[in-house]
Amino acid sequence: MRGHISAHAVCTAIRDDIVSGVLAPGSRLIEDILAARYGVSRVPVREALRTLQSEGFVTTRHHAGACVAELDEQEAADLLDIRALLEPLGAARAAARRSSAHLKVLRGLVRLGRERARHGHPADLRQLDSWFHETLAQATGSPSLTALLTQLRRKIEWMYVVEPPTRVTDSWDEHGAVLDAIARGDAERARALMAAHIERSLPVYRLRCAAPVVRESKRAVNTARART
Repeated sequence: MRGHISAHAVCTAIRDDIVSGVLAPGSRLIEDILAARYGVSRVPVREALRTLQSEGFVTTRHHAGACVAELDEQEAADLLDIRALLEPLGAARAAARRSSAHLKVLRGLVRLGRERARHGHPADLRQLDSWFHETLAQATGSPSLTALLTQLRRKIEWMYVVEPPTRVTDSWDEHGAVLDAIARGDAERARALMAAHIERSLPVYRLRCAAPVVRESKRAVNTARART
């Protein structure tokens, strides 16, 4: 049955383990070991590593082969700058192109976010925030922009620890304001509000150390989270 598991699923599993620190920066990625870890053959592992190298999560070293890329402070800083450019653009595009289904999902997420913020559920809020921004990316109606925004958020999640914000309620009110602008089709206001939201959120990002604690992964690939 191993041959029926897609390279995309393997790529998702390996990427998740890199982002979470299970596979530490600089560690070797040996195809046979990864195949055994995720319960797959070497073929999808090889394809997954090529994809992850193109995304910047994996690098190839002379005499060592594929390795998890090292965290780079300059690149990390650049990613936040790129986010400040791309996410406001995404909000503007979403205002022009969102569907009624996107609005329904976004409204539900903002409602839940405000509710969890009032009752103090930080773990729920982190996941809801991720879903909100992922849905906004999909609402742009641009596969290329959606892919860029998705990859950007993955890289930022890998390079930064996001501390619980002190202004949780304000943050979700800002989400709500962005959503209102998108619902009205006001692209410029959506762009400006998203830019202000990103600027205010910068203090919660703390750069990860170069050698995070490595945790053991016991997940088979078919139980990995399905993130696209």
